[in-house]
Amino acid sequence: MPFPDPTRRYPIMLPDGTEHKGSVFLNRVIDHPRFQAGDFSYASDFDPPEDWCARLAPYLFAFSKETLRIGKFCQIAHGVRFITASANHAMDGLTTFPFPAFDLENRSDYQPDTRDTVIGHDVWIGYGALILPGAQIGSGTIIGAGSVVRGDIPPYSIVTGNPAQVVRHRFPPETAALLLDMEWWNWPAELIERAEPVLLSGDVARLREIASAR
Repeated sequence: MPFPDPTRRYPIMLPDGTEHKGSVFLNRVIDHPRFQAGDFSYASDFDPPEDWCARLAPYLFAFSKETLRIGKFCQIAHGVRFITASANHAMDGLTTFPFPAFDLENRSDYQPDTRDTVIGHDVWIGYGALILPGAQIGSGTIIGAGSVVRGDIPPYSIVTGNPAQVVRHRFPPETAALLLDMEWWNWPAELIERAEPVLLSGDVARLREIASAR
């Protein structure tokens, strides 16, 4: 089967040969100093926006002090939102009202929360999930539809709910460790293309053979 072209804006072709405008490779449509996305990571939306960054991360501004980093080969469904640290208000005073936000002269010094949000590689984020400030999601994780995710999520886990909880791990610990060690998402594209049937089949032993032969 044809391997996706990472240089395309719209990587999915419809049966009539036209581009599916509702799915995009993120690093081809987002030009934002605080938003980073790896090759092959895509987002889908039934109402595709002009500004994909504003749709996915509405509180991430060019002057924000945090970053949103998404690894390679991630899959982001319709309705997913990343609520980054700029959205947070200070909570250590007598009020949470953000008075400095209304003061243009001093606003640049006001950001109570500066935590980065980091998504690993090969992460699938389901329909309508909400990723909260400072979330650190490990590679290979599956985020269930409608989940509200915060904190550290271990690699190759499945999380659901509000607040999201790990419901199970996708693989035994030794298999997850092997996949993290191989880092197949960092292989050259031609090697990933050759390994595609193995990646889809779940044959870890065969994938290790391919990795050893690099």
